[in-house]
Amino acid sequence: MVSKINCMTVTGIDVVPVMVETDISSGLPAFDMVGLLASDIKESRQRVRTALKNSGYVIPPKKITINFAPGNIHKNGTYFDVAVAISILKALEIVEGEMEDKLFLGELSLNGAVLKVPGALPIVLEAAKRGCKQCFVPWDNLEECDFIQQIQVIGVKKLNDIVRILAGGSVEARKGVTEKRMEPLYDFKAIRGQTMARKAAEIAAAGMHNLLMIGPPGTGKTRIAKTMPSILPDLSEEERIEISGIQSIAGLLEGGLVQERPFRSPHHTSTVSAMIGGRTYPKPGEVTLANLGVLYLDEFPEFSRNVVETLRQPMEDGVVRIARSGGVYQFPADFMLVASMNPCRCGYYPDRKRCQCTERDVKKYLEKISGPILDRIDLSVRMNPVSFWELRGDVVEEDSATIKRRVNRALECQRERYQKETIRFNSQLTGEQITVYCPLGKKEEELAREIYESMELSVRGYEKLLKVARTISDLNGKEEIGCEELMKALAFRTAS
Repeated sequence: MVSKINCMTVTGIDVVPVMVETDISSGLPAFDMVGLLASDIKESRQRVRTALKNSGYVIPPKKITINFAPGNIHKNGTYFDVAVAISILKALEIVEGEMEDKLFLGELSLNGAVLKVPGALPIVLEAAKRGCKQCFVPWDNLEECDFIQQIQVIGVKKLNDIVRILAGGSVEARKGVTEKRMEPLYDFKAIRGQTMARKAAEIAAAGMHNLLMIGPPGTGKTRIAKTMPSILPDLSEEERIEISGIQSIAGLLEGGLVQERPFRSPHHTSTVSAMIGGRTYPKPGEVTLANLGVLYLDEFPEFSRNVVETLRQPMEDGVVRIARSGGVYQFPADFMLVASMNPCRCGYYPDRKRCQCTERDVKKYLEKISGPILDRIDLSVRMNPVSFWELRGDVVEEDSATIKRRVNRALECQRERYQKETIRFNSQLTGEQITVYCPLGKKEEELAREIYESMELSVRGYEKLLKVARTISDLNGKEEIGCEELMKALAFRTAS
């Protein structure tokens, strides 16, 4: 008898259906697994055999052949342990009933416990799209899938729980969804002075624009970057599911859907593979883990030049494509780059009282960041030391909650404006869309021409100028882009 059990695997971030087929026949005792399998799946033979034995099931000394179809897709991970075990029990007629509308997912421990696996959320969503009625997942994965209504998601703790439920036993009650909203660690009300940098952070958050902060040590660059999560716009339901799916695949999702946009801050020793994703079977890199959120690169010039240059394509296209012998893997990478750097190696140029760098040293240090990367930066701001009176003065700075309300209003303008488009934010506008959504009046057109010619902007630089001006107009509650918005956008263009 041949049994067939539904399962799925994750390739990159794509979910691929897999059919686990088991045949048990007479012959020399053997346990063979075929279907273009990685070593971690082949190792599951011993886990499954021992888990079945310790769960009270005896496997007869026969020839067991297990096929993972389709055979032309590389399969890896521990998703299949439960499906293999149920397939064997089905072939032995220990479990009965139709299995076409059921999907099984989970890793087995040696005592028969069903262990958590990464990627459960996107797998269950795909199963629901394909018409499955029931999905058996590890109990620790249940909470992340709890909101899905199109399919019955059943959390199990042991292999015996699955056999009992398939025989008509009761299903243990679902967990309630845990809403985990983290309180921001920092608030903008604690940041003194730096008016331009605060405004640049607000504009960047409202339109998801790339931001570069330049200044000597101790001026608050890192503090502003780490405070930005407190003013990022609220997530839509679609965005929460998208971010949660990526974090689920990466094994970072705890509990239910995420409530906040991601904030990733890799160390400057990170490799290219760590940044964009890699290995034999590519996994999400930092640019993907920061999707729809912030990728913060502190000490920007200290990153390897190869690492920085690999950001060019994802910053422009919002996706990363990694070619391997097994195929091409595509990862979303629609992130906001926030970077900070010193103006020279010692950090104090042009203060000649403290900076001992030669002009050649300064030039060599700044050249670590190439022109094409700088051209992809929407906003740049020069930060100077904060004076004593700014630090100890009586001025009450705006708090993050007030700034975030303006950011959310600007986001609502964008959602209404782009409801018929595939984009979400002003920073994603293409050349054709800029013509439609960033129209200029006669005076504004003349000013834009003067800026373009005098600043010798590239086409990309000019388009980014208009995108930033569009966001400033949204923050000001204005329908059209005026000369004031163009000049403010220019002020944030020239610092780099």
